[in-house]
Amino acid sequence: MKDTAPKQHAMASIGERVRPVTIGSPVAALHFIGDRAAFVGDEETVTLVSGDGEKAAVTVHGGAILSAVSDGKRIVTGGDDGKVVALDMKGESSVLVTDAKRRWIDNIAVHPDGTLAWSAGKTAYVRGIKGEEKSIDAPSSVGGLAFAPKGMRLALAHYNGVSLWFPNMKAAPERLEWAGSHLGVTFSPDGRFLITSMHEPALHGWRLVDVQHMQMTGYPSRVKSLSWGMGGKLLATSGADRVVVWPFASKDGPMDKEPAMLAPLQARVTAVACHPTQDFLAAGYENGTILMVRLTNGAKVVVRREGEASVAALAWNANGSMLAFALQNGDAGLVDL
Repeated sequence: MKDTAPKQHAMASIGERVRPVTIGSPVAALHFIGDRAAFVGDEETVTLVSGDGEKAAVTVHGGAILSAVSDGKRIVTGGDDGKVVALDMKGESSVLVTDAKRRWIDNIAVHPDGTLAWSAGKTAYVRGIKGEEKSIDAPSSVGGLAFAPKGMRLALAHYNGVSLWFPNMKAAPERLEWAGSHLGVTFSPDGRFLITSMHEPALHGWRLVDVQHMQMTGYPSRVKSLSWGMGGKLLATSGADRVVVWPFASKDGPMDKEPAMLAPLQARVTAVACHPTQDFLAAGYENGTILMVRLTNGAKVVVRREGEASVAALAWNANGSMLAFALQNGDAGLVDL
């Protein structure tokens, strides 16, 4: 293991810049739409918070919110009420899909051109920008969805691997096999690699040009938060008592390479968010600590010291001038850089 964290430096702090926000209920996901942070609750509502702290809670579902993604202009959520709902920058919501059998909408993905994908049980659906709808059944319940950054290709994570589906082609999906339960999936920003988070404490990856495997193991707990940084050259992850950062700059990705281990604490990392343009990230821990960590040398700045609740989610706005965070107890905050 390569520990690049400095050993004996007092950490600077920007804690005085934190503006507390009270959401009042657990937050499942966090995004920015326009200049407002969108705190996606476990149940029913999304709370939009502007930079000056003005809040607006919008009810989007009649029960639990199971999935949420954003394209920067809208939040799209799936719920246990069988609906897919979009919430725009004006705070106006619209129902995009109602499942005929009211099945739970477990996963959502949005293509850069506006094409929408969602899944209910084993079935994944795609709706193009002209409204045409197609579907495919996976071998088991879909654990995660992701569109490739280029072209119209959808990855479906499921038990024992991933299916790569071209919705506009009649060909059968390509299967990438690896034993185990795959619960999330992401393409590298350049489209060369596909990574899944597994039920086991591990990631698994494929180099797509030749389907070479990449085993990314050694975590003490499941990896629930991943974030691409430095233009896709690095993948930062939670799941350990430090930020685990895998290298993807070379053609081989992390094959036969060790990850960098940054910002160790006596608490596990629960959320990571790489800055959209700079070489540092925000890391949240189970003891409530939030740090900013430079990816090149592990230097740290304290955003928030430990508290009563673990960090549930982190997000940067589009230009990286503001960080939003949420804790498991419903406390939250905004931080200007």
